[in-house]
Amino acid sequence: MVEEGSAVPRLPRFPDHRYIGLRDEMQVYDCDDEVQFRMVRERIDQDDLLGRLRVASFGPDTVAEAQNRGFRQR
Repeated sequence: MVEEGSAVPRLPRFPDHRYIGLRDEMQVYDCDDEVQFRMVRERIDQDDLLGRLRVASFGPDTVAEAQNRGFRQR
């Protein structure tokens, strides 16, 4: 699910978002961190989290905004 040709890996539906949250566990992942990105991508693919609308992005795209919405930082 990594966008082709991207310098930094991103999810295709969230190409401009560094921080992605998973609603089932209320965790926020940093897509600039290779380990975290791999973990979030595997979870999204394995559990069809995009199809089940369990993925969140934040505006502004910051950890602080994710925390304001109840997500915990990994």
